[in-house]
Amino acid sequence: MTKAARFGMLLLFSLQFMTAQASETSPITKVLQLMSDMQAKIISEGEAAHATYTEFAEMCEERSKNLQFEIKTQKAEVAELKATIDEETALGASLDTKVGELSESIATDEADLKAATEIRAKESADFSAEEKELSEVIDALQRAISILEREMAKHGASMMQLKNAGSLEKTLALLVEASSLTSADAKGISALVQTQQASDDSDMGAPDPAVYKGQSGGIIDTLGDLLEKAESQLNELRNKETASLHEFQMLKQSLDDKIKYETKEMAEAKQGIAASNEKKATAEGDLEMTSKNLAEDVTALGELHHECLSKAQDYEAETKSRGEELKAIATAKKVITETTSGAADLSYGLNQISFLQSGGFKAVRFLHDLAQKEKLPALAQLTLRMDSAIRNSDDPFAKVKGLIADMIETLQAQAEADATEKAYCDKELAETNAKKDEKTIEIKKLSTKIDSMTSRSAQLKTEVAELEKSLSALAKAQAEMDKLRLEEKEEYTKAKAAMEAGIKGVQLALKVLRDYYAKDKAHAADEGGGAGIIGLLEVVESDFSKGLIEMTSTEESAQATYDQETKDNEIEKTTKEQDVKYKSEEAAGLEKTTAEATSDKAGVQEELDAVNEYLKTIEERCIAKAEPYEERVRRREAELKGLREGLAILEEETSESLLQRSSRRILRGARQHKLA
Repeated sequence: MTKAARFGMLLLFSLQFMTAQASETSPITKVLQLMSDMQAKIISEGEAAHATYTEFAEMCEERSKNLQFEIKTQKAEVAELKATIDEETALGASLDTKVGELSESIATDEADLKAATEIRAKESADFSAEEKELSEVIDALQRAISILEREMAKHGASMMQLKNAGSLEKTLALLVEASSLTSADAKGISALVQTQQASDDSDMGAPDPAVYKGQSGGIIDTLGDLLEKAESQLNELRNKETASLHEFQMLKQSLDDKIKYETKEMAEAKQGIAASNEKKATAEGDLEMTSKNLAEDVTALGELHHECLSKAQDYEAETKSRGEELKAIATAKKVITETTSGAADLSYGLNQISFLQSGGFKAVRFLHDLAQKEKLPALAQLTLRMDSAIRNSDDPFAKVKGLIADMIETLQAQAEADATEKAYCDKELAETNAKKDEKTIEIKKLSTKIDSMTSRSAQLKTEVAELEKSLSALAKAQAEMDKLRLEEKEEYTKAKAAMEAGIKGVQLALKVLRDYYAKDKAHAADEGGGAGIIGLLEVVESDFSKGLIEMTSTEESAQATYDQETKDNEIEKTTKEQDVKYKSEEAAGLEKTTAEATSDKAGVQEELDAVNEYLKTIEERCIAKAEPYEERVRRREAELKGLREGLAILEEETSESLLQRSSRRILRGARQHKLA
C-alpha cells in the first residue's frame, strides 16, 4: 500500500470515528463498509484465480512441450524403423535369391556326382570283366606256348600231329583233345585272334594267311605275338582304367569340395535370413507400438489444447465479469457517497458545522504540514480543497466527506491498479522467464541433435566412401581375375591342343612301328630294340594322357573356383551397393533434417532474442529499485509520528464535539420544558 493510501485510510478512520460519535450505527456507513469488504473479497478471489490459472497455464505449456517433443522423437523413430524394415527386406530377398541359387547349384553338383559315380561304377565293372578275360587269355597263351615248346622238344607223335595241324585253330583243337588246354581257353585265344584280325583288317587291309600257319614253329611265334598283344592290351586297359579312376577321383573331390562349400554358405545364408527376419519382426513390432504411442500422443495433444483453450476462455470470462462487478460496486459507492450525504446527516448525524469550523482548521493544518514534510502532493491538494470547503461551503460536512470519499475511491483505484500491475508483472515475468528457459533448453536440444546428426552423417559418408573404395577394389580384383582366367584358359587351350597332337603323334608312331614289325620278319634280330622303343612310346603316351587328364582337371577346378569367386563377388557387390544406397539415403536424409534443425534453431534463437528483449523491458517496468534502509527507517518513523499526532488531534476535536452536543441537548431540553 502507498503512503497516500495509508494517509487516506487515516482520514477515513477519522471520518468514521466522528460519524460513529454522531450516530451509533449509520446504515449508509454500513453499506459502504459492506461494499468495500465485497471489493476486497472480489480482488482476493481474482488474485487466487489468477494464481490457479497461472499454475494451470504453466502445466499446459509444460505438458504441450513434452508431448510435442515426444511426437517429434516418435516420428523420427518411425522413419528409422521403416528404413530398417526396408533394409532387412532387401537383405532377406537377396539372401533368399542366394539360397535358391546355391540350392540349384548343390542339386546340380549332386546330380553330376551321382551320374559320374554311376558311370565310374560301370567303367570299373567293364574293366574288371575285360581284365579278367585278358588275364585268362594271357594265362592260356602262356600255357599253350609252354606245351608246344615242351612237345617240340620231345619229337614224339604228338609233335608230328601238331606239325601237321596246318593252322592255329587245328593246333588249339589238338591241345584241347590232349587236355592240355580247356575249351574255354581255346575259345578265348580264338576270340583274341578274331579281334586282332578285325583290327588288322580295319587298319592295314586283309592279313597274310601265312601269318597263322603252323609250319616250322610258326604257331609258337603266332602265339607269342598274340601273347604280346594281349599283354599290351591289358597294360593299355589298366592305364586307361588308372587314368579314368584318377579323373573320377579328381572330379569327385572337386564336386565334394564345391558341395561342402556351397552347403556351408547356404547354411550361413539361412542363418542370415533368420537373423534378418528376426530383426525385421522386432522392428515391425516396435513400429506398431511406436505408431500407436504416436497416435495416442497426437490425440492427447489435441485434447490438451482444447482443454487449455477452454480454461483460458473461462478464466478470461471470469476476469471480465470480476472487473465489471468491481466497476459496478465502485459506481454504486460513488453514487451513494455523492447523493446521500445530506439525507444521512439529517437522518443519522449531528450538526458538524461547528466541529469543522472550530477544529477543522487544525486538522487541515496538520495534514498540510504532514503532506509537505512527507512530500505527498495528492494529500496537500486535498487539504487545500478541504480548507476551501470549510470556508465557503454551505454544507461543509457533506463537502469534506465527499472530498474524502473521492480520495478514498481514488486511492482504492490506485491500489487496485497496483494490484493489477503486480499481477501483470508477476504473470509476465513468470511466463517470459519460462519461455526464456524453454527456448534455451530447446536451443540446447537442437544443438545436441544437430551435432549428433552431423556426426552420424559424417560417419555414414565415411562408411559410404569405404564401401565405394571396397567396391572399386572388388571390381579391380574381378577384372584382374577375369584377365587371369582368360589367360589361363588360352594357355590351357593351347596346351591341350599340343598335348592332344602329341598323343596322336605317339599313337600314330606306335601303330607304324607295330605294323612294321608285325609284317616284316626280316628284322627279327632287331625285334628286341623295336619292342623297347614301342615300350618307351607307350610310356610317353601314358604320360601324355595323364598330363592331359591332370591339365583338364586343373582347368575344370580353376574354372569352378573362378565361377564360385565370381558369384561371391556378385553377392558381395550387391550387398555393398545396397549398403551404399541405404547409407547414402540416410546421410542425405540426415543432411536435410540437419538443415531443418539448423533453420529451427535460428528461428528459436530469434524467438529467444525477442523474449530476452521483452524480458528486459518488463524488468525495467516491474522490478523496482531498492530503497536504502536508512530512508525506509526515516520514512517509517515520520509516518508513525504523524499518525500519532493526527490521532490526538482527531480525539481532541471529537471530545469538543461531544461536549458541544451535550450542552446543546441540555439547553434544548430546558427550553422545551419551560415552554411547556
